[in-house]
Amino acid sequence: MSSWKLKKLSEVADIIGGATPKSDVDEYFNGDIPWITPKDLSGYNNRYISKGERNITKLGLENSSAKLLPKGTVLFTSRAPIGYVAIADNEVCTNQGFKSLVLKEGNIPEFFYYLLKHNVPLFEARATGSTFKEVSGQVVKNTELFIPSIDIQKKIVDLVSPLDEKIELNTQINQTLEQIAQTIFKSWFIDFDPVHAKAEALANGQTAEQATQAAMVVISGKNTQELHRLQTANPEQYQQLWEIAEAFPCGVDEEGVPWGWEEKPLDEIAIYQNGLALQKFRPESEDEYLPVVKIAQLKQGYADAEEKASVNIKPECIIDNGDVIFSWSGSLVVDIWCGGKAALNQHLFKVTSKNYPKWLYYFYTVHHLAEFQRIAADKAVTMGHIKREHLSQALCVIPDNEFIQKFCFLEDYISQIVNNRLQNVSLRKTRDQLLPKLLSGEV
Repeated sequence: MSSWKLKKLSEVADIIGGATPKSDVDEYFNGDIPWITPKDLSGYNNRYISKGERNITKLGLENSSAKLLPKGTVLFTSRAPIGYVAIADNEVCTNQGFKSLVLKEGNIPEFFYYLLKHNVPLFEARATGSTFKEVSGQVVKNTELFIPSIDIQKKIVDLVSPLDEKIELNTQINQTLEQIAQTIFKSWFIDFDPVHAKAEALANGQTAEQATQAAMVVISGKNTQELHRLQTANPEQYQQLWEIAEAFPCGVDEEGVPWGWEEKPLDEIAIYQNGLALQKFRPESEDEYLPVVKIAQLKQGYADAEEKASVNIKPECIIDNGDVIFSWSGSLVVDIWCGGKAALNQHLFKVTSKNYPKWLYYFYTVHHLAEFQRIAADKAVTMGHIKREHLSQALCVIPDNEFIQKFCFLEDYISQIVNNRLQNVSLRKTRDQLLPKLLSGEV
């Protein structure tokens, strides 16, 4: 530990607060200066951030106490809540919920990112305030931490960063997979693009074979010439594409539903099991319990055992990896749980089905989410929500079972997403076990 010295944070960084321009002055907002708030870091797991939900203008910056922070600034939330950390990937400014570190020469942002995250309990213990706890700039400046030389800072970052880089890569891959799958689902099951392509081809006097080829163009994004080349270069892939296109109906009925498909409400294709008021189901012993999942845990992706429940609750309200969860009150979110076995609290649905595959009810629930959010936002109550009647009003167009079986590859997208998330859980566990040892000089 000879290369580690106990230093005040003010010795290694300038501690900079933030501010909010007057909200009633339109000229202060929608500019090109990224403005970060603690809300932007809620559920944000990447180390680097380039922008938030809103930007401000140069005029807004000049007429407030906000400061333009350089790239590499370590952003640290000082209230509501304390302890969100990110590194500015470019120049940004923040609101008053931050006490950020503009590091002096000889210090590495990534090291201080890990150091601050590791010491969040220390800052929470030093917070004051009656309405909500806050860490003052003076407290942050005077906080003493053991800080090593730049060489050791670099070694620690080199050991831990590959874990976070893999986590971030998996997250990016999952975002891409989700976008691809949702684009396919919308085109095929909401807009019925292949059906309309076939119907139009037949209406123009083309043959059934040509109609199928028209659907192949829509499905693959390739033109006719490219499809001919695919047939020569990869006949197996061409045949798979042909079978998918051929399976689509050639027209729609008077209601706009593809021939042979059926319109059903969301709660008919899936079971929406509400969670329990788990304060009534406390564990029988300290050693045997299930962590409770509320909306906060769903958003962060893991159950922190902040609240515990009995292992003997009804199985329908126990969730595990791969389960589809829908929070229907407050913050409306649909997600796939990958945080291990847990107890589901009220205001959250566990979504399952006896008759349909996961991809079908997951993507249809996601499809209706925007409308559910609108309904919840319109409610004149503190916490907006939907009712079961809204599930009954949300309609889905369902193909026959033979068609559904042909599209089981959409389940593969979900499986890949789950596998990547579970890998991230393992990577985070390794990182979180390693960091305390590195930051104490033990390793």
